[in-house]
Amino acid sequence: MTRTRLMLAAMLAAFALSGCNTVEGFGKDVSKAGDELEEAAEKAKN
Repeated sequence: MTRTRLMLAAMLAAFALSGCNTVEGFGKDVSKAGDELEEAAEKAKN
């Protein structure tokens, strides 16, 4: 039982650590898309 809990905790930690990188990358993608949308809106105004 203890070994199973240890393995589960290790797997959850691995998913949490990899998730941080994924969320950070997603945030950068959304930010870049927002910047491009702003540029397109400025071009459309002129």
